[in-house]
Amino acid sequence: MDEPLKGQVAVVTGGARGIGRGIALTLARAGADVLLADLLDEALAQTAKEVQELGRRVLTCKVDVTQTAQIDGMIARAISELGGLDILVNCAGVISIHPVAELSERDWDFVMDVNAKGTFLGCKAALPHFLMQKRGRIINVASIAGKEGFPNLAHYSASKFAVVGFTNALAKEVAREGITVNAICPGIVRTYMWDRLSDEWKNEGESVEQSWQRHQLALIPQGRAQTPEDMGRLALFFATMDNVTGQSVNVDGGFTFH
Repeated sequence: MDEPLKGQVAVVTGGARGIGRGIALTLARAGADVLLADLLDEALAQTAKEVQELGRRVLTCKVDVTQTAQIDGMIARAISELGGLDILVNCAGVISIHPVAELSERDWDFVMDVNAKGTFLGCKAALPHFLMQKRGRIINVASIAGKEGFPNLAHYSASKFAVVGFTNALAKEVAREGITVNAICPGIVRTYMWDRLSDEWKNEGESVEQSWQRHQLALIPQGRAQTPEDMGRLALFFATMDNVTGQSVNVDGGFTFH
């Protein structure tokens, strides 16, 4: 089996379920050992078991990505216990649904702290190691909501626009240091977040499942949702390409074009 990442170490925040899990498993199948970081104990243990069954070394780490000390400790554990760090995937994210007129400062801060600040802290913690070894791959998970606004998700869109801009700026800072920085912009993926949105946006008398199916058909030109595994394939592409950096690439079935 082709293992382009054999001998490499990846850290994946938000790695317990959904897109983070899909990325972690894809990187593991490609040969990488993985540190999975999340706050969800049961899901974290299950995904770690799946990584282990692929024959890879795996660590789990309970991490609040808004806390500098916890992020620093996560990176230090990967380096000391897995022997290095080659790939950082910042995937931890949260969402809430409110029109701006009803959006609390607390909700704004929570979404911005996890999605934008968490990405910044992860990158900042990994950069000294990447700069020292003159090589590294940073993959941030943004969203198509980081390129186009959606009603009742202004704060979420703001956080993901921030990730897209931060990704491009950081890529230019470290472009001559052997470090690439790119972002994945998922479209409509059946995760916990989209179940919440399907529930919020269902029509009268419509079930969550019916709402989900309607949104797939209405919003996606291909008529089908994307998967966590789709995001994993793009992450693997970014992890193995030396000359692709500063990009924020949509995986959305044709939903957006920029």
